[in-house]
Amino acid sequence: MKLRDYITTVLPRAASYELARRGVAPAPRPLTLTFSVTAACQSRCLTCNIGNVYLDNPALARQNLSLAEIEQVFRSMGRTYFFNISGGEPFMRGDIAEIVRLACLHLRPSLIHIPTNALAPRYIERAAREMLAHMDALLPAAVPLTIKPSVDGIGAEHDRVRGAPGNFRKLEQTIDLLLALRRENPRLHVDLGTVISNFNLEHLDAIEDWVHARGVESYRHEIAEQRAEFHNIGDPITPAPAVYRRLTERFAAKIRENIASKAPLTRMTEAVRLVYYQVACEILEQRRQVTPCYGGLSNIHMNFDGEIWPCCVLGGEQALGRAREWGYNIPALLRSAQSRRARAYIAAGNCACPLANQWLSNMLLTPRHMLSVARNYLELELSARRYRRGRGEVLGERPHRGQEDENETRWQTPARN
Repeated sequence: MKLRDYITTVLPRAASYELARRGVAPAPRPLTLTFSVTAACQSRCLTCNIGNVYLDNPALARQNLSLAEIEQVFRSMGRTYFFNISGGEPFMRGDIAEIVRLACLHLRPSLIHIPTNALAPRYIERAAREMLAHMDALLPAAVPLTIKPSVDGIGAEHDRVRGAPGNFRKLEQTIDLLLALRRENPRLHVDLGTVISNFNLEHLDAIEDWVHARGVESYRHEIAEQRAEFHNIGDPITPAPAVYRRLTERFAAKIRENIASKAPLTRMTEAVRLVYYQVACEILEQRRQVTPCYGGLSNIHMNFDGEIWPCCVLGGEQALGRAREWGYNIPALLRSAQSRRARAYIAAGNCACPLANQWLSNMLLTPRHMLSVARNYLELELSARRYRRGRGEVLGERPHRGQEDENETRWQTPARN
């Protein structure tokens, strides 16, 4: 998030969200919409049972919202800062590029983000190209499209954790295709993400080294969680809090080690991520909301069938309502008694989780966390400047040819397994 967006978009809503959280004001428009566009997924991940549920009952996908229904929802919501597409596997919808076009028309987001299991490299590349064309026509050039393939191991380990033989080979192909597309259109950002679980703890260093050799914009970790969305409540997938704290300390060191190659916007993202790691550790250790959670206010989650949730962890257990039953009028749904009860449940501290998407918003709305973000950003910026000064890139100087070659090799040559 850019500083200007924070000042003009987030800060003016902070008081409104807090008043609504306390139940003394109506719910304002959300900052973030996460939309699980389909029930379909072709993976059988060890940390998530969405694919198992779908593959056992493919008829579930018939409940997906149609494009006409999606457009009605988007039109009712209006300007939404962050549009996060989820699934299932988002790219199993053949009309995903059209969903993005409708979002551009009605939500007018400042960021669009899509994760993927990378099992359909050519279709992912083709759909991404169509999305970029829609965004070029309808949104300012500064609005990025971030596509984040998942990597949960190297080679056969990735295939084992993801439950899909041959997935790692397709992951590499997907990354190569997306990076080539990024060279054509810099609006595209290519990230990678890892779910940290009890199934890959011993391989995280190898994953991290492999990722940083791929030349992607950002690398994100999330701890494996039990979520209603994933149909995995009770599954022993989450590492112990002490283990996760040790891991995040290593991740933070890696961020600082690799920050010199990152663009300013990515450095800001990493500054936020450093604070998130600390917050996530505190939540896991203390088993409580360490600062207020604005689930169902700053963020809402729409399931493939139009059910609206405060977040994907609570899911239908604390549903805010169903879009189809409210005539696709989301602002009216958010003002309903059912929505107020769900938000009161959260405000009373009945739940606590480190859900990254929600807690990044919670942090933006909490002044002490934003002060920590500012300190981190200054530290990372100074570190990057020192590195560039050492290479002669500050004050208009250019590095020697040998230095350029060394840097290109370090950041752009893919690792070979």
